[in-house]
Amino acid sequence: MPIELVYLAALLITICIFFIVLKRPIYEGMLAGFIVMLAMTNQWSHAWEFVYKTSTNTLFYAIVAFMVVAQIFTGTKVIDACVEVVLSIFGRIKGGTGYVALLVSSFMGALSGSAAGNVAATGVFTIPSMKQSGFPDYLASNICMASSTMGNMIPPSGIIVASFGILTTLYGDEKYAMSQFWLLMWGISLWFIIQRALTIFFFCKYHKIQALPASQVPKFGDAMRRGWRSMMIPVVILLPFLLDALLKDNFFTSRLTSAGASALSGCVLLFTPGIAAVYALFIIRRNMKVGPKQIAALLQKGTKSIVPVAATIFFAYCISNLFESLNVGANIGAMISGWGLGLVPLALIIPLFTAVLGMILPGSSQVAIFGTAIVSVMAAAGANPFLVAGLLPVICGAMEGMTPPLALCMYTAMGISGSAMKETTQNCIIWCVLHYLLSVLFLIGIIPTLWVV
Repeated sequence: MPIELVYLAALLITICIFFIVLKRPIYEGMLAGFIVMLAMTNQWSHAWEFVYKTSTNTLFYAIVAFMVVAQIFTGTKVIDACVEVVLSIFGRIKGGTGYVALLVSSFMGALSGSAAGNVAATGVFTIPSMKQSGFPDYLASNICMASSTMGNMIPPSGIIVASFGILTTLYGDEKYAMSQFWLLMWGISLWFIIQRALTIFFFCKYHKIQALPASQVPKFGDAMRRGWRSMMIPVVILLPFLLDALLKDNFFTSRLTSAGASALSGCVLLFTPGIAAVYALFIIRRNMKVGPKQIAALLQKGTKSIVPVAATIFFAYCISNLFESLNVGANIGAMISGWGLGLVPLALIIPLFTAVLGMILPGSSQVAIFGTAIVSVMAAAGANPFLVAGLLPVICGAMEGMTPPLALCMYTAMGISGSAMKETTQNCIIWCVLHYLLSVLFLIGIIPTLWVV
């Protein structure tokens, strides 16, 4: 057995022992896993490098910042007025807020390019809406998670550009066009949106989530008059990402250079939660006294939910940095390439492989490391390389941070909803299995798409 598979097995076993057998918090299991990996790989001398790289990761701080702002929203009840407006529109539909979360998180994910960051950004207002309309907290967490991760497969996500680059690397610039690839991605994404909508529908049936009684559904006009200021919170959060996505290539890059535009994108991700928090405190200043003591009291209540999630994500990133330095992903990819399997076995194995890697590697890194090998191997087995390249964002990007026990996106959603680990993980597995099965059907060629060349 290749040593890289031994590393992965040892990591998962260590985390499971701490969490399931010893019943310790998941962040302790992550820390133990990091220590075990340092010992097995003899990377003690580089331990500080992995920690330092994580401590300078903008996304890590952005996730924590969004969890903090979620506590401010909850403590001040400023989001309640926003939820009231949502209920006035969708309260008469069974599970209506779940479908809203699906669309909002999918759209936002296409702009942000970060699955965990997207969960944090959209979950602060979609998760409370779902909980108030009757969704269990663990289901609200997973709807937000599964919808947010899907943004990586909807144009103009950066992973899509990287996946198209695999095609041009293998087949040159003339055979395929980016416009064709975007049409393919929209066709694939539509199927997965339908799959998630149907999943929400059946969960609503299972949990007997009903439409709100007419007497409990606020009138839209009254709700807007009371909550129009709160309804600006989603705008404050989403607008900077939208402008950055639309103007980055032409406007910002031409004025700031590509490095400056990239730095600006990082600033948008990091400063948006702070701006949203300041705005929230501003609009409720008349209803409650706002000062350092009041803000500290709000954050103190959320410490028990923020700190464990932040620690879990921090040590998971440390493990990812260690594996990246050892080329664990590339070596496992080379191993699979040498197996010489047929189309169906490969279609079953490769999405499972990328799902496991999604626990420790970002989707963009998976595409960069394994994309060429995956497309080449599947094409040699009889698959359409154009379709396989289109599925790279699906099996790499959309599964990033979604697979327990190292599901960063799930932990981020849990930090917002306050759901329990056991119930959330059990429900999360259902979403992962459904995504996996649909991916397999695509790779085999059973499901038609809107545009395949």
